[in-house]
Amino acid sequence: MNERLQNNVFSKINQLEELLIALDKRVSAMDTEVKEAFQTIQSHLVRIKNSEVLSDDFLLNRRPYNDLSPEKAFKLYQDKDQDFILLDVSIKEHNPEKALPEAIKIPLEELGSRHVEIANKAASIWVISEDGTRSILACEILNRRGFYNVNNVSGGYKFWPGIRGVVPGTDLDEDLRSA
Repeated sequence: MNERLQNNVFSKINQLEELLIALDKRVSAMDTEVKEAFQTIQSHLVRIKNSEVLSDDFLLNRRPYNDLSPEKAFKLYQDKDQDFILLDVSIKEHNPEKALPEAIKIPLEELGSRHVEIANKAASIWVISEDGTRSILACEILNRRGFYNVNNVSGGYKFWPGIRGVVPGTDLDEDLRSA
């Protein structure tokens, strides 16, 4: 009887240990989620403090990076008062029709180790790629590395008005939209 009671006690202790391990993992995961959410909210507050216009969706869903439409990005790009870092995460072999000479070229596959080449984590960073897919992934990597003012250029070079030769707001732009 005594041996049976001991086995039952040890069995219960093992069960409790397993529950504690599972609980510890859940608490650790929640801690990570809270830290990431707090970092994103801090990022949003800094952007608001700097008078950036942010969409309700961006704020309410705690999105870690902002999406810039090709037209909006191009318009801001042409504004000489805008201060930003342009990061091209396209594959090494990608050569757009019209190069953006100020772009820092770091292929997505190298961004994890080469992000240190971007000296200012607070600067506005615009990320562009061939079609915008790689730039989304790059924005997520940069956010995890502590960059909080990250902007994805939606559609990438494929829809960049300066590359297509179409300037937003012109007759040609209107013709393309209505086609």
